[in-house]
Amino acid sequence: MFERFTKDAREVVQGAVAHAERAGVRSIGAEHLLLALLDREGSRASFAFAALGLAERKDSLREALAEARRRAGLTRADADALAGLGIDVTEIVSRVEEAHGPGALSGDRRDTGGWPGRRTFEQDAKDVLEGALRAAVGRRDRRIGDEHLLLALTVRPGVPAEVLADHGVTQESLRRVLYGEGTAQAG
Repeated sequence: MFERFTKDAREVVQGAVAHAERAGVRSIGAEHLLLALLDREGSRASFAFAALGLAERKDSLREALAEARRRAGLTRADADALAGLGIDVTEIVSRVEEAHGPGALSGDRRDTGGWPGRRTFEQDAKDVLEGALRAAVGRRDRRIGDEHLLLALTVRPGVPAEVLADHGVTQESLRRVLYGEGTAQAG
């Protein structure tokens, strides 16, 4: 599949690996792919971010991802469901961080050796890569670009899709910006 990736898409995957390495975690998740997309300039995905007014609000996206990681990767819907059962996620996070330090629930297992530089992809990241392939095939594109990765992130349920939607980036808005879908066509 990677042979079909454009240079931009390959750089996103490499950027995701770099984000995981900087964080000291063993595996690459969907949030690392989103962080790498936020770093891009001069690509189709960066064009979409700019067209949707996100170019100057990328830090807000990064902060929202960090906050979700602090909540052990729970979406707001997850936290709301737990609140319905009388479980206050914010209180639990505060108590755990008080006892074990900031970010204790982040799930980031620090690299303790093993194969240096060797990172695996979590299932959610694999699902995004497969979703990008489906998005490209669905459009009859021969190559998989970073815009297909971004589209795949909006479709897969989870924190990255929630954070993107909170900032106005949905599959529909991306398709409108990237492909002109959903707008009136002259006739």
